[in-house]
Amino acid sequence: MRRIVIAALCIAANAHAATPSFPTRPIRLLVHFPAGSSTDVIGRVLAERASMTLGQTIVVDNRPGADGAIAAVELKRSAPDGYTLLLATNSPMSGVPVMKKSPPYDVTQDFTPITDVGRYTFFVYVNQQGPAKTLQELVAQAKAHPGTLTYAAGNVTGQLSFAQIALASGVDAIHVPYKGEPPAMTDLVAARVDAMVATAGTGLPYVQTGKLRALAVITQRRSPALPDVPTVREAGFPQFSIEPWAGLFGPVRMPRGVVETLNREFVAAMKNPDVSKTLASQYFPFSPSTPETLGTLVKRQLEVHREIARAAGLKPD
Repeated sequence: MRRIVIAALCIAANAHAATPSFPTRPIRLLVHFPAGSSTDVIGRVLAERASMTLGQTIVVDNRPGADGAIAAVELKRSAPDGYTLLLATNSPMSGVPVMKKSPPYDVTQDFTPITDVGRYTFFVYVNQQGPAKTLQELVAQAKAHPGTLTYAAGNVTGQLSFAQIALASGVDAIHVPYKGEPPAMTDLVAARVDAMVATAGTGLPYVQTGKLRALAVITQRRSPALPDVPTVREAGFPQFSIEPWAGLFGPVRMPRGVVETLNREFVAAMKNPDVSKTLASQYFPFSPSTPETLGTLVKRQLEVHREIARAAGLKPD
């Protein structure tokens, strides 16, 4: 019996030794925005820091387009070995499944959550020359002139965030779609549209030069970028529920040990003071988590987006 036990232990040890440690080669990090975008900058800084402790280079691979669906499909088709990852936002993970009749993936079945990464800072902007100085004043203006308020949106988050505000206040607002935030912001500055929900990186330069006014911020807490601007909830919408989030994912059926290694190193990267200092200008508070917590967030925000789209009468295309 003793010989059998020893033999079994030797076999187990040899099997373990024969399994290569992770990682043994470079890792590819898909980013569904162009180089130089806020998400790209965040991804590159985190990749560089995590590479130091993983001992392998993490190469950022930009795959923009289709609200992130192109990159998400690439991840879905990749081997579940931990060498292809995706830094995804709520656009492909919450928006695409709701706004597409035939989504090219199932966010709850086709991916492996690794860690929550953080929250984007979105503001509600209006033209500085407009009469509204608060979100409630914008609502009052819209109610005084029914069917005239227009809002620009360069992404799903901007569209559904404003739609939720309009629904909660009983305002009939007209959605004006754009292919990205920059052209939408150009028209807001030119007063060709009345309002817009957009990121801090896109809108703050115009606030600082006096061309736009920020009425509220789409975050749980006020942003250090504009500490005098209230949150949407403080501005009279306590049930506001959209979270502009980002998380790290791999393909489905990744080995648990690989997931734990990646979680550990990316969480450590987010907690590194140098990383926080480098990304201070992005106004992107980190929210590292367990894989399970990210999985819960995905399901919760999917339902939030679906509920708002349904209530607003938005039809999938």
